[in-house]
Amino acid sequence: MKLFISILLLPLLFCSCQKNEAQSNETKPTVAVTNYPLYYFADRLAGDLCEVRFDAPADVDPAFWQPDAEAIANFQQADLILLNGATYEKWISKTTLPEDTLIDTSKNFKTNLIETNDATSHAHGDGDLHNHAGTAFTTWLDLQQASQQAETISKSLVQLLPQHKDLIIERNDELQQELNQLHTEFTRVAASIKEPLLASHPVYHYFARTYQLKMPSLIWEPEMVLNDDHLEELQIQKDIYSSARFFIWEGEALPQLVETLKQQGLTSIVISPCFNRPEEGDFLTVMKSNLQALQSTIQP
Repeated sequence: MKLFISILLLPLLFCSCQKNEAQSNETKPTVAVTNYPLYYFADRLAGDLCEVRFDAPADVDPAFWQPDAEAIANFQQADLILLNGATYEKWISKTTLPEDTLIDTSKNFKTNLIETNDATSHAHGDGDLHNHAGTAFTTWLDLQQASQQAETISKSLVQLLPQHKDLIIERNDELQQELNQLHTEFTRVAASIKEPLLASHPVYHYFARTYQLKMPSLIWEPEMVLNDDHLEELQIQKDIYSSARFFIWEGEALPQLVETLKQQGLTSIVISPCFNRPEEGDFLTVMKSNLQALQSTIQP
């Protein structure tokens, strides 16, 4: 009889488990983010406690991304929307989002944001024309600012998930230690670099300021085809910064670009802003690779 009753109860238990699981998934809050660093911080702190959405395609710079209707709907339905701030999300002004869900992760260092005047228009790949005039937005390349952004995210997640407060705080403490250690290492390595580093793109403002590096920039892409105008621009920079020996790319450049620069006496290295998902590793591993690349520029 006991066996018979157990067999009868099994389907009910199975259905009950499925129902509880479905209810759990339905009530799991959603956090929508606008770039990869924010995704990494939120996922690191609460990826198993909520659904973290980063809808930007892998082949675009999220700073110049225009979300489609589906992505906009995902933002509007999210319980929390993490913004980079510093004018990063230019599409926000054309979209209606719930004010009470918006978190500007760079608000605590708003007075330290850098204003730029580079109005030269260009495109990334097949993207639309844009320029970098206005507020510099690659805030997280200053790892102290990245730390503040992660802290703001942590506090927002605690408010969203108060039942998991202790766990989120514990994870944030660990993340803060890693970010602070990396900042210390960047500061130590950069202190030994006395020469200018020519940059391919004007995205290193905070990186250069915080680590006291001279990084004049062109507006070159890793996949571009060089013409006479580009070479003339390069020569002008070389005349001004005659001691420069390294050229900084955002990503791996085409072999012919690397070879052309080599003929000009410049060694190519990559310091990635990590604005979108890396092909390998995560935000911290990319920053560690950047540290190694910077280390390689030190005069032997």
